[in-house]
Amino acid sequence: MGLAVKRIGVTANAARQPKSRVSAAEREARVNLAACYRLAAHYGWTDLIYTHISLRVPDSEHHYLLNPFGFMFDEITASSLVKVDLDGNNVDASPHRIHRAGFVIHSAIHAARPDAACVIHSHTRAGMAVSMMKRGLLPLSQHAMLFHDKVAYHDSEGFALDLDERTRLARDLGDKPVMLLRNHGTLVAGETAGQAFSMMWHLEKAMQAQVDALASGEKLTMPSKRVAAAIAKRGFSNAKIAEYTDGASPLGRLEWPGLLRMLDRIDPSYRD
Repeated sequence: MGLAVKRIGVTANAARQPKSRVSAAEREARVNLAACYRLAAHYGWTDLIYTHISLRVPDSEHHYLLNPFGFMFDEITASSLVKVDLDGNNVDASPHRIHRAGFVIHSAIHAARPDAACVIHSHTRAGMAVSMMKRGLLPLSQHAMLFHDKVAYHDSEGFALDLDERTRLARDLGDKPVMLLRNHGTLVAGETAGQAFSMMWHLEKAMQAQVDALASGEKLTMPSKRVAAAIAKRGFSNAKIAEYTDGASPLGRLEWPGLLRMLDRIDPSYRD
């Protein structure tokens, strides 16, 4: 599912935040978050205008950026993003509103996890399917083993409109980077936009493979916990790892510049 090359629709008339009104660090954050939205559209992770990706504003503990409600993901630009505080208040005079469910889920994670700079919540077909499975994500593939002992679970409470659910969302996520929202979808929390996107990409791949494998009816092999733990240790980690030439895992680091270059070739208007 590709991105349209020609930009049409609400972004043409959307009120923009002048570049001079934001710091260079916030401007970079806006570009990275807009890129996340365009990439989610490119890879078919959208649910019309629903689901959200948020990014903490640099040098601010209490502000984060969220999509303007009503925009398709392939319309979002750096300047159309809405800056809000942990109570959902618009703090940059944006004319756009945000979605309450997005505010409830994302504010819960940003408030509880200072390390969670970027939060991606998705309703993909594979993600919903695995969220329905009693055993959740299984370590069947190498992609899945990247998340060995890193997945939390949160039982469905219906539409995420109740502010009280934020406490339970934060409690259930704990210190994990990934959470399956039962009968709902998936959530990842990354230290950067690039890391969060990479985690969601690999998680989505793992879930698709699991659904396909279970649907085959064949007897499946399950790797040992030792193998799964070894893969997870070398995956999304800041630890120094001797096997890598630059001493650290490339996951969540080296893909992001390439993804931005791809977007720039397709349609650079996400930077506007």
